[in-house]
Amino acid sequence: MNEMEFSQKIDDLGGTLYIVGGWVRDKIRGVIPKDKDFVICHVKEDDFKQNFPKAKKVGKSFPVYLVKIEDKECEVAFARKERKTGIGYTGFIVDYDEKVTIEEDLYRRDTTMNSIAYRVRDGKIIDPYKGREDIEKRYIKAVSHHFKEDPVRALRAARQACELNFKINEDTVNLMRACREEIKSEPQERIFNELQRALKTKKPSIFFRSLVKADLLEILFPEIYALIGKTQPVAFHPEGDAFEHTMEIVDLVADMTDDVAVRFAGLVHDLGKGVTPKEMLPHHYGHEEKGLAVLKAWNKRMTLPKKWLQGGLFVIKEHMRAARLGKVGKIVDFLLTVEKNPLGFAGFNCVILADSKSLPYYLADYHSYLQKIHSVSMKNCPANLKGKAIGDWIRNEQIKLFKQNIEVEA
Repeated sequence: MNEMEFSQKIDDLGGTLYIVGGWVRDKIRGVIPKDKDFVICHVKEDDFKQNFPKAKKVGKSFPVYLVKIEDKECEVAFARKERKTGIGYTGFIVDYDEKVTIEEDLYRRDTTMNSIAYRVRDGKIIDPYKGREDIEKRYIKAVSHHFKEDPVRALRAARQACELNFKINEDTVNLMRACREEIKSEPQERIFNELQRALKTKKPSIFFRSLVKADLLEILFPEIYALIGKTQPVAFHPEGDAFEHTMEIVDLVADMTDDVAVRFAGLVHDLGKGVTPKEMLPHHYGHEEKGLAVLKAWNKRMTLPKKWLQGGLFVIKEHMRAARLGKVGKIVDFLLTVEKNPLGFAGFNCVILADSKSLPYYLADYHSYLQKIHSVSMKNCPANLKGKAIGDWIRNEQIKLFKQNIEVEA
């Protein structure tokens, strides 16, 4: 069954089939649309089930069915209205009978750009809340005051701002701010999901700056909020305080890699500066060790993916050492340590390059140096050596080869 055949069957039942949400928004923006979300109006659920017996119901609080359209399982929901009765995204009474119109369904949605429908029958755009106009203006604008009834919409607006490079209009920022208390009760999984999606964008800093503007960063990501106002030596950090530095780094790392774990490491590399005592400013002595505790506390509140946590801890602990090392022995040890880190050399180097604006020679050409280091074989170890002496011999040989490599390059 193709899309038009499905639409005709819905028409035959006296209803109308629409596509809604991101697909319509992206089509209007001239971007290749992704998955389609279908909505049916003016059809009784029993009639639908009778005519589509193979459709699988997946919605619990309201009807959502999986229907095979053009060899792909697509979500098909019934148009619905919602009434706030409790706290959070589950605190709603839902009305989804056949009398609900597409305009009523669109009104309950978050922003005007996501409240546009495409009528499958004839391709007509249904845009009662001027979403196309806001797309043209590059505005993220709430459809109504109901925006604040699901507090995670505030996070979603901040994420969409960096995803689309749109500006959030002031009235919507105020509605985001009104979510401040209720958002404290939201499951951390929902908050993490928006963080993850924001870190996938080209400029993740917009997400955090939008939350600052709406007075939500302190509630949602206190570790990042703590960096605001933590001054740094101007000679090394003309960009401003530790928050401004962090925003610069996460965007620079995002330019270098699509690996979200590496981008997260860039975001958290200086977390320890958020707990620097005022009397120590603008210096941040020992922020590497302090940062480890801060990230571990973050993970305790919001369970992070293993690679994010381990990669973040490694970068926090080691990012300052890279430029300081001069002795060959320590460089050899450091290279072997970096080799084992979960982000790999490529990921670690992204953060170092963004933070320091250059790479130490041994990191820039790590392939060559590691090849020399790993060429040392126990097969060549003197037979009379035992225990610790074997390890000492291997390390000394690695240092020799490293020095020879430097001399050849010189």
